[in-house]
Amino acid sequence: MLRKFNPLLVRAVKHADIHFVRGVTKSSCLQASNVYEPDYLDSLKPKYPQYESLNVQIKGYDYPVLESYQRYLHSIAEYLEIEVSDCYALPAQGMTVQRLKPNSAVIDSEYRLKIYERNLQLQDVDVPIYPMFLRIAQSALPEGVELSVQEHTSECEERRYVPDKDLLELKAELEKMQSGKKK
Repeated sequence: MLRKFNPLLVRAVKHADIHFVRGVTKSSCLQASNVYEPDYLDSLKPKYPQYESLNVQIKGYDYPVLESYQRYLHSIAEYLEIEVSDCYALPAQGMTVQRLKPNSAVIDSEYRLKIYERNLQLQDVDVPIYPMFLRIAQSALPEGVELSVQEHTSECEERRYVPDKDLLELKAELEKMQSGKKK
């Protein structure tokens, strides 16, 4: 093996301008491209480009249907080997719908609706897998449920947490006290 390798080493030394002094190599210019990198580092890179983080948002009026659909999307993501990093619900949003009598401004009936929202956060989604996931999700979409997918942002993370009203009141009171001391 060493005999086969030796001519290659001699050629490389001639072209690289490396000088041998007392068994120690000394190079006139050592560049980053000359540094040895193991082959296994290439295998750690993903085969396809990836979406770093995606939020799958589903909204609907019927909570049990929404829960079931979210569980279905989670199982599809696991089947397609997509990492689901987080699943969470947001507080329901209220909405009032008024039905008017024909040709008048008199209210005939009033309905109070709640819109429920569930979110799945997907990590490192391969670009070729994403369209398959989206097609399956759209084909199984229940009636009355909205589906949207967007990249994860800090705004999505902030919406997730409900502010504590008591804590906000205490902070405002503390700021008033501090501004009173400064005067």
